[in-house]
Amino acid sequence: MSEVKKMKTGDKTIIYYLDGKMHNWEGPALIPQGNKRLAEYYLFGIKHTKEQWEEKKKDVNGQPFYKTASGKASGARV
Repeated sequence: MSEVKKMKTGDKTIIYYLDGKMHNWEGPALIPQGNKRLAEYYLFGIKHTKEQWEEKKKDVNGQPFYKTASGKASGARV
């Protein structure tokens, strides 16, 4: 499995990428000129708003849906 790599350009832009696509689960994948207020969030090359990125990050961590209370209530088989 590949790992996320960090690249800095001459103008202090920071880019995190995975397999040639901007990607970062830990924070913004693009920080133009090192300015965090202009940061952009990407997962597997797809741009997201910060709110969308936070929601996707929540979906990845934690328990699978079938082990949660709402998953059991919906009759999910275990």
